[in-house]
Amino acid sequence: MSKEVTTTSAEGFSATNEIREFETAIDANGDAAPDTLEALLAAYGSCYVPALRVGGQQRDVEDLGKVEIDATGHLDDEDKLESIQFDVRVEADVDDETGEAIIERAFELCKVHDALKGDLHAETNFQGDAF
Repeated sequence: MSKEVTTTSAEGFSATNEIREFETAIDANGDAAPDTLEALLAAYGSCYVPALRVGGQQRDVEDLGKVEIDATGHLDDEDKLESIQFDVRVEADVDDETGEAIIERAFELCKVHDALKGDLHAETNFQGDAF
């Protein structure tokens, strides 16, 4: 199984992404659309939500109710992502110990979290004069 996305940029630093029948825009400058790091944080948070829900079910919290995550990406002096912080709020009444267990399990389940490992690197081919 594989996942495919086609990213196209006609000019400048903005790109359109075709994901199945969906289309998203990302602008590296953040002027016309979310920037690349904002898009990464959104994907990470969006992946972490279902991981939290499953982790909760596996820790005997059947329904977390409303889930809200504030994802903050802290940048270094070169504007590169240095660290990420999640502030997670759930509607369900969950004690701290169970909450920590849910958080740990969610990181084990989250596919984006797993993809952020240091040894994952895109194998790349390049073709000039393609259009």
